[in-house]
Amino acid sequence: MSTTVQSKLDEALNGPAFEKRIRRRNFWDSVSKYGISTGGIGVIFSVLLIMFFLMYVVFPLFVPATIEKSAEYSLPGGQSEKTLYYGVDEYQSSGMRFTESGKLLGFKVDDGSTNFSETLPLNGEQISAYTVVDELKHIVAFGLTDGSVIFAQYGYDVSYPNDVRTITPKVTYPFGEEPLELADGEITHLAVKVFESEMRLAYQKKDSKSIEIKEFTKTESMLTDSITLQEEYTGSFETTNDTSWLMIDTSGRHLYVISKTGVTDFYDIADIESPTLVQHVNLLSGSEKPTVIRFLLGDYSLMIGTNLGNVYQWFPVRDKQNHFALQKIRKFSVGKSPIESIGIELARKGFAVTDKTGMFHLFHSTAERNLGEHSTGDGAAGFVTMSPRADGALVETANGRLIHIAIDNEHPDVSFSSLWSKVWYEGYEEPTYTWQSSSADSDFEPKFSLMPLTFGTIKAAVYSMLFAVPIAILAAIYTAFFMDKSTRQWVKPSVEMIEALPTVILGFLAGLWLAPYMEAHLPGFFSLLLILPIGIIAFGYIWSRLPERIRLLIPVGKRAVVMMPVVIFLGWFALQLSGPIEDLMFDGNMRHWLTASAGIDFDQRNAMVIGFAMGFALIPTIFSVTEDAIYNVPSYLVNGSLALGASGWQTLVGVVLPTASPGIFSAIMLGFGRGVGETMIVLMASGNTPLMEVNIFEGMRTLSANLAVEMAEAEVASSHYRVLFLAGLVLFIFTFIFNTLAEVVRQRMRRKYGSL
Repeated sequence: MSTTVQSKLDEALNGPAFEKRIRRRNFWDSVSKYGISTGGIGVIFSVLLIMFFLMYVVFPLFVPATIEKSAEYSLPGGQSEKTLYYGVDEYQSSGMRFTESGKLLGFKVDDGSTNFSETLPLNGEQISAYTVVDELKHIVAFGLTDGSVIFAQYGYDVSYPNDVRTITPKVTYPFGEEPLELADGEITHLAVKVFESEMRLAYQKKDSKSIEIKEFTKTESMLTDSITLQEEYTGSFETTNDTSWLMIDTSGRHLYVISKTGVTDFYDIADIESPTLVQHVNLLSGSEKPTVIRFLLGDYSLMIGTNLGNVYQWFPVRDKQNHFALQKIRKFSVGKSPIESIGIELARKGFAVTDKTGMFHLFHSTAERNLGEHSTGDGAAGFVTMSPRADGALVETANGRLIHIAIDNEHPDVSFSSLWSKVWYEGYEEPTYTWQSSSADSDFEPKFSLMPLTFGTIKAAVYSMLFAVPIAILAAIYTAFFMDKSTRQWVKPSVEMIEALPTVILGFLAGLWLAPYMEAHLPGFFSLLLILPIGIIAFGYIWSRLPERIRLLIPVGKRAVVMMPVVIFLGWFALQLSGPIEDLMFDGNMRHWLTASAGIDFDQRNAMVIGFAMGFALIPTIFSVTEDAIYNVPSYLVNGSLALGASGWQTLVGVVLPTASPGIFSAIMLGFGRGVGETMIVLMASGNTPLMEVNIFEGMRTLSANLAVEMAEAEVASSHYRVLFLAGLVLFIFTFIFNTLAEVVRQRMRRKYGSL
């Protein structure tokens, strides 16, 4: 090296300019280093933050109820009379006590001081029977010793003197203060159901084995708003039971005559003049006997408390012949002490239980949850009633005290079993996985099973992958390994541009065009599966038989272009065969044949439509990553294989695909991940039916589509709202676990084939 060159080199590598360059480079190296690190940590932190937020919203679903004693005082009106019923207003400010002598006592819930007193117009008679007619409308009925019945409806007047809310109990008589004459003797058992235009009533007289049934029509006066009852139908039957409970369900057609031992006669009284015995059954076995029986909210399920500390839920189940029979559904183990009383929630399928040890227990029937318990003190805990909002309860004790219990129980209707196990819902023929989050009925039983949504998510992803993976991977193999460079340069970007299509457009086209078109040409779509591969192979064979001078007119790497019109023609030809095939094999209507002859349900928007539409959306993702993985296999591996005498196909199978397998696997996982999280296509083209059916001709509802459909309608902080967030958390965890496993497999494949 000459002296001049050496001096110039020393000058470039030393001095202030050189040190400035080094400092600047070090600065930008540090900026890049910490910027990339900060970005990576930020991404991880954001993902964790999303997960923790989802858990924060979901966590209250599984928090047990808080039960605390709020107040305790002597019974309003004293202990000398037996209590028939308690009522309490929705603010838990005022309560109402009905006694066996006909007294109606209003009191303040916080201290028990009386603020209202009235006596039923019994006309000198005594109350001999009592029943709750409509707990939601606060209507009760009392049978009298002269064979008449009087109806009372309690309520509350709300006023604001001096801007202070004041709630005052009141009592009205919906069918007049004059008792309704029914029988010529003392009524000992009574059951009543009131409907929009009629009333059904069943009763039993003292020392009689006959159950009398009557139906009255309701006529409302346009001038006075008074209601007149007119007897329309009457019927009766003899019972062999020593009746202890007489109950009519919400439909007015099912009557239960229950003895003190639990032996039950179940009657169909749809035709009042000809009652039919449906079933004679013992609700309990062995030495277990009922101590209290109540209807659950909706008056469909019987809740039977026993002397051994259990509560059983029974309700009528319809069989395939459309016949009803009582079926034991659930058992709740409260303790070993006899059940004293059952209180029913007025807005949910929950109930409260008291026993002889003085314990107050809180349950939810559908979720099968024991939500908590609280001791009311020494002695038995007797009559219990729940507040309308289920945030409190009144419990009468055996020693003449009334206890007000405050309850914080926001989400009793969600449990692990109700989310992931089969649940036997009221009115269903068997336990099922069901998602039905809302209804117009106040006695609705929410159905929050995530199983059909999870199943639908996997079903949509699997069917779309069955369509997308073979096409995308085979296309990527040909493009990367066999196609010439110039053709590849416009084929690959063209395929990748499909990914830019908004999925809402694809969903719109799939739902409004593809689904009805596929329904009308169903045989043609199935014939595609045979005609396309057979036609392509046949064309390839014919091409190979052509003279070499003709075949060489098109370079090997560009011959895929020749196949495009062939594929288009074969697809058109297959669809044109739809009509003839349908006429020949399916009597002109394949959909009807599937339903009527094959017994396969068919929905226009189904999994097959999703497979085509969402599979089309997944192809660019899988194709692009797979093509890059194959194209980037080192050329020396390919050249070495060819140099050793391997053919192109042998090189592809033995060298290229094993080397690119981690990338191909990643492409499949990316496609599956997108399929699991896809929303708009399945929302618009799947039918959104939460079914658990593998049938390709039926629809589904996915977790993501369910979030899109119902989140806007969910009440904030409600059980429905939090379960939707739980669905999002399930989708998040599912994707995280699946991607983690996929990465582990990919790394193992990379280590295995990295030595090639």
